[in-house]
Amino acid sequence: MTSLTRADLDALPAYVPGRSPADLARELGLSEAIKLASNEVPYGPLPGVVEAIGEAAGQTHRYPDMGVAALREAIAERVGVSAERVATGCGSVALFEHLVKVSCLPGDEVLYSWRSFEAYPIVVTGAGATSVQVPNTAGHGHDLEAMAAAVTPRTRLIVVCNPNNPTGTTVKRDELTRFLDAVPRDVLVVLDEAYLEFVTDPDVCDGLVEYGDRDNVVVLRTFSKAWGLAGLRAGYLVASPQVAEAVRKVVTPFSTNALAQAAALAALKADDEMRRRAELVVRERDRVVHAMRELVPSVPDSQANFVWLPIEDRSMPFAKHCESHGVIVRPFPQGVRVSFGTPEQNDRFIEVAKAFLA
Repeated sequence: MTSLTRADLDALPAYVPGRSPADLARELGLSEAIKLASNEVPYGPLPGVVEAIGEAAGQTHRYPDMGVAALREAIAERVGVSAERVATGCGSVALFEHLVKVSCLPGDEVLYSWRSFEAYPIVVTGAGATSVQVPNTAGHGHDLEAMAAAVTPRTRLIVVCNPNNPTGTTVKRDELTRFLDAVPRDVLVVLDEAYLEFVTDPDVCDGLVEYGDRDNVVVLRTFSKAWGLAGLRAGYLVASPQVAEAVRKVVTPFSTNALAQAAALAALKADDEMRRRAELVVRERDRVVHAMRELVPSVPDSQANFVWLPIEDRSMPFAKHCESHGVIVRPFPQGVRVSFGTPEQNDRFIEVAKAFLA
């Protein structure tokens, strides 16, 4: 039978979403299960968000503002750029897909560290481009020297995930500056900063502040993590006017829906509360990372809202053990990523982890 789809997609792994805690709780006969698999914040929507969604819901028979004017202006004011440099989309991953679309033709190369965000190879292959994966360092972070050496005339786009998902590791200011200086100016460098709000290391910079004047640098941000809007899928990028305009041309029409626009505008007004909640996450991060390092000494420092357990071939058995005790984590071939929940949820995870790893 003749295939009706591209043969090269057969070998492409599908994106794996976090398992439903309600389903697991029913399966185990528990009152509830704990989901620590998807890097969500555990504290609910920010003040004003639910009310904004409710008001916007009364107009869902109308199309949203396709230009996303109000939200783009609010983002531009917050980060100190003109609105022409801002593009929005259905989460930062969708904007990454649009960046590949505007920069690559079939056969062009997209370069990134591996392991990093699992959507990167899916997006690159879907666009007909070629992934070039540079292995992480022994410390589970980006090897920027090796990445610079891997650039070829076919390289059109490079991604630096900082902090890196799923390892939580970071690229420091000095090494990132040297890397950007070494990359040809006709190659886009995307700084994926989905977890920037959780960074406390002063040597890890805000990419927009440090490198926003470089035409080939694009900064990706999301409202899904610290801003608590994972269920509405809203993200943005800041780039040169030329790149931002190209992205806005190829964005799926109306993909930043009306509820997401209203919710993001409301969330931006709750900046102080977002920062307070991020500080709670950081406090728990320090505690959980310390507890895990006593069990797995090679656990790296994290600047995100999750911890990386580099336990390799024990990853799947560990994840199954956690699920059997009502805790959902995210296993990969190289290790396990565990998001931080409330203190009580983290206590439960530590208890379950000790039963397996000790």
